[in-house]
Amino acid sequence: MMFIARHGLKFKLYTYFKRHLFCSTIKHANKSYRRKYLSRMSLYLPKTLKEEGLKCTSQDLFLYNEVLFPSHTGAYCYLPLGLRALEKLIRLIDEEMQAIGAQKIAMPSMVRSSLWKKTGRWDTPELFKLKDRHSKEYCLGPTHEELVTDMVSQYGNIPHRRLPIMLYQITKKFRDEMHPKYALLRGREFEMKDLYTFDTDEDTAKETYSMVCDSYCTIFDRLKLDYVKVEGSTGNIGGKLSHEFHLPATIGEDSLYLCNKCGYGSNEELIDAEDLLKNHVTCPKCKAEMTHAPGIEVGHAFLLGTKYSKVFKTNYIDALQKKRLTEMGCYGLGVSRILQASVEVLCQDRKIRWPSLIAPYQVCIIPQMEGYGSEEFNRLSDELSDVLTSLPNLRNEVVIEDRIKSTVGKRIHQADAQGYPHVIVVGRKCLEEPRLYEVIDMVAGHKEFMTQEQIVDKFRHIETI
Repeated sequence: MMFIARHGLKFKLYTYFKRHLFCSTIKHANKSYRRKYLSRMSLYLPKTLKEEGLKCTSQDLFLYNEVLFPSHTGAYCYLPLGLRALEKLIRLIDEEMQAIGAQKIAMPSMVRSSLWKKTGRWDTPELFKLKDRHSKEYCLGPTHEELVTDMVSQYGNIPHRRLPIMLYQITKKFRDEMHPKYALLRGREFEMKDLYTFDTDEDTAKETYSMVCDSYCTIFDRLKLDYVKVEGSTGNIGGKLSHEFHLPATIGEDSLYLCNKCGYGSNEELIDAEDLLKNHVTCPKCKAEMTHAPGIEVGHAFLLGTKYSKVFKTNYIDALQKKRLTEMGCYGLGVSRILQASVEVLCQDRKIRWPSLIAPYQVCIIPQMEGYGSEEFNRLSDELSDVLTSLPNLRNEVVIEDRIKSTVGKRIHQADAQGYPHVIVVGRKCLEEPRLYEVIDMVAGHKEFMTQEQIVDKFRHIETI
């Protein structure tokens, strides 16, 4: 590391990794745990960091608050805060996918061209294509229908009792976007959850389709996000039925039409052109007038039928010992898109507001500014951190804002901007009896003074993942 130049961003990265090796260590239940101090976690990136092109509020907040770092057009580095939030979101999705019986797999990002040529999708303009040294062609997978269907077909004729088969992965996808913008909302490299299902017939495939869509609703409900489910176009992926999940937002690139009477919704792509010109769209279910709203697409479900299983001869054996094609479905969640879109719709006054369940850390402890009594305030902060992290739900969820050369007010403002749900100030009242800490609910803006015992009793009920 000594060869790194001691100036600019390189030196800041060097300092970060050097400091990170010297965190204080405590033990809980025979397991070592490192207290987290913000002075040793921040990369101290320049706050003037900017990008060219179209931007949105969440993009600016992520760049300014060290959540993302731009790598190249359409691709980003996840910094510690961003990666922690992403990993929590992935854990949440894993829970809900496995709750419906889906099994997690991992497929390669490079997919041989022959599979895409079989389905006629090799000429898709968004594909990143490459050749190896033997001139064999591949693409970087934007989706994996071809690969997973071919894989399942290799297992031969599947007994009907083994269906449905539900296989999913959460991995990086690649798409050669013509005009990347809004950071993670439209990039060239992104995190995606894709699920592929194989059923015996159309009726059971529809049952699986309904179950997966319900699980998507559960995911957005657990994140406490306002979302809409609308009918969508099957597009390049194909199939018999499609639904999209959107977060309504002014920067949304999809045009939606929603019925406030019966709850039906549709993407503009499915609306009759003449109705659009008249600016009068009626609901096909109840005939009430529909309202227009922009949305950010965060999920998509497709009932594929036999489009892919027919090409790859993905068969099963029915109860009469006859060979039949499997009925397929595919289901996507834009994981990195959900991460940023949720902040886009929840942020307040240029401050990040995470869905509480995926906030990078739940608690930020702020001791008094440097000066008389600093050692005692720091000791009390460490003690409170140790007590809170001994709670099962707060293990690894507490940080200490120990940059005590800054005022308490400035550090509260920074913690607020980065989206910590709870801040605890270790102030003068901690030197009195009873010892009182200032506890701030950053989302509600509520403050109260509490003893350590009261804090523990309250914070043991915080939901984490």
